[in-house]
Amino acid sequence: MAATQKNTLYVGGLDENVNESILHAAFIPFGDIKDVTTPLDQATQRHRSFGFVTFLDKEDAAAAMDNMNNTELYGRVLTVNYAQPIRIKGGEQGWASQPIWADADTWFERQQQEEEMQRLQAEHQAVVRAAEAEERKKLTEEREGEVEELEEKGDPMAKAEAEVLAQNNTGS
Repeated sequence: MAATQKNTLYVGGLDENVNESILHAAFIPFGDIKDVTTPLDQATQRHRSFGFVTFLDKEDAAAAMDNMNNTELYGRVLTVNYAQPIRIKGGEQGWASQPIWADADTWFERQQQEEEMQRLQAEHQAVVRAAEAEERKKLTEEREGEVEELEEKGDPMAKAEAEVLAQNNTGS
């Protein structure tokens, strides 16, 4: 296992109102700070009640840890320790840390969802086509009725239209 970074401190127990600039201001009296981070919870986009302060010098980090551990900041007692090296683990770390089967399960679930969507779309298209066919049939019947009425009155255009309709009905 990698050695502990002696210039990066873990700061736990942070109040939700504490941000990186407040954390920086609280630790700057102990020395030059290289970096301050407060990892965010992906669901809430707020920090997860802890942060990391990286000092330029190991001695400054040691002094900050000695002086800030068990002190209060915004009414909450801080826990300050040397930060442990990053370990790959599950959760919000991304695909690299997931078990190898997690990607396969997710892929399989996505495939099932896509197949279900395709099935539903096909059903929807079939219903739409059936409704359109029914509407065309209804319009054709109405037109045929109109043409028959006009034929009875002796309209030559109606006779020609009736012949075309008859040819289309027998041809299709």
